[in-house]
Amino acid sequence: MAVGLVSLLAKMPMTSTSEDSPVASINLFVALLCACIVIGHLLEENRWMNESITALLIGLCTGIIILLTSGGRSSRLLVFSEDLFFIYLLPPIIFNAGFQVKKKQFFRNFMTIILFGAIGTLISFAIISYGVMHFFKKMNIGSLRVGDYLAIGAIFSATDSVCTLQVLNQDDTPLLYSLVFGEGVVNDATSVVLFNAIQSFDLSHINSSIFLQFVGNFSYLFIASTVLGVVAGLLSAYMIKKLYFGRHSTDREVALMMLMAYLSYMQAEFFDLSAILTVFFCGIVMSHYTWHNVTESSRITTKHAFATLSFICEIFIFLYVGMDALDIEKWRFVNDSPGTSAGVSSILLGLILVGRAAFVFPLSCLSNLTKKSPYEKIDIKQQVTIWWAGLMRGAVSMALAYNQFTREGHTHLRGNAIMITSTITVVLFSTVVFGLMTKPLVRILLPPPKHVNGMFPSEPTLPKSLSVPLLINGHDSEADLCYNIPHPTSLRMFLATPSHTVHYYWRKFDNGFMRPVFGGRGFAPLIPCSPTEQSVPRLH
Repeated sequence: MAVGLVSLLAKMPMTSTSEDSPVASINLFVALLCACIVIGHLLEENRWMNESITALLIGLCTGIIILLTSGGRSSRLLVFSEDLFFIYLLPPIIFNAGFQVKKKQFFRNFMTIILFGAIGTLISFAIISYGVMHFFKKMNIGSLRVGDYLAIGAIFSATDSVCTLQVLNQDDTPLLYSLVFGEGVVNDATSVVLFNAIQSFDLSHINSSIFLQFVGNFSYLFIASTVLGVVAGLLSAYMIKKLYFGRHSTDREVALMMLMAYLSYMQAEFFDLSAILTVFFCGIVMSHYTWHNVTESSRITTKHAFATLSFICEIFIFLYVGMDALDIEKWRFVNDSPGTSAGVSSILLGLILVGRAAFVFPLSCLSNLTKKSPYEKIDIKQQVTIWWAGLMRGAVSMALAYNQFTREGHTHLRGNAIMITSTITVVLFSTVVFGLMTKPLVRILLPPPKHVNGMFPSEPTLPKSLSVPLLINGHDSEADLCYNIPHPTSLRMFLATPSHTVHYYWRKFDNGFMRPVFGGRGFAPLIPCSPTEQSVPRLH
């Protein structure tokens, strides 16, 4: 995938703004990526900085240098392309998120994650859309249609919780980490699905029929995208389990996993589904089944390969966003009215703050009502952290804004230019200002727990009696499979402990049918003379 990205850039001179060969631009960009990694490593223990902010600031500094050396003509090495972002950069990030997720925590808090990621995003979307429609009509920013206002709501509902996740420790705060992480993925998928649904309908005359079609289309995209990801993951598991690729070549196993993951994303794009949801659930299924069917060397290779690709793509995105922020073409349109651009950015930031608070605190209280154990409830400090984690806006917002208000990375309308520059301002301000304050805020609200040897478990959020796994991660303890969960004997018991009952039946179905067919922990084929055969005991 990385090689394909470089070859794509090399073959498309139109994506380069340099007068020299595009190879020169790629050389400089790769050198900047290396600089971001080195400087980010040196600043890892810094109280304020993290790698996202480091890449953003390096991009800004590089943009200033290019702007000065080009005589004020350009600040970019490459013109922003939505295809480059959605087809090459985003898939490794989202897939790795699903592949590396701790599934016990994710599915244990699945309903809360869906509350925040789907329902919460819809609430934020409604507040931001109504707010911009109310305020922007009173400002001279050009002609915007109803569809544009709704698109703005979807654009700024997309969060970027990378900065917060870099600070949180999933071993110290597993509940909080799973909520912030899970909500971030579902939120991005919901925002993109909303954005695509808005572009599919003529919203100039909204009535009940169009509204119902909109809801139906949204639900279809959500469900179909998830099913496609699960099917793609199961297909990869079945192929590798039956064909024993590792007997002949570890490279084939790794290649097939990568290509099947990317194929699921592109199939979703081809069928106009949510590729983000598809590749995320494909990653979850692959880590539960496919990953256990490959040899030990393939497991190590895929784990680090997916993480490395994701890491490079994240830095690439933040580096480019910082560089593109000083693009002179967009700012030229707002030179005559800097106050209007600043006002639009301030309104958007205010609506983001209000829209986020409008669902985090009420939905947290609603979620707490369904929890019986105090260990499962979200306290006020965690609620503030979740609220703060969703204030930052990033590459998804940028990509959607470019899709709505530019053509091939360029804009020649004043209103569109104001929206692009305002989006850049919001992304920069939220990432740098809110991001710089993330580490101190988390340390104040959630100080590291004082571990006492032999007295506390490694995951203190839930007592072991409540730790019922749904899907066990490849890195979780085998002891998690040994909990004796009482079989529900009546509807009353099911209503009293629905989560435990669902977990019980899922494990029974998974062990009785899914794993024997698709492989997984304890059911992987043993390849003669392979590391897997030497490391995995046979089942009797």
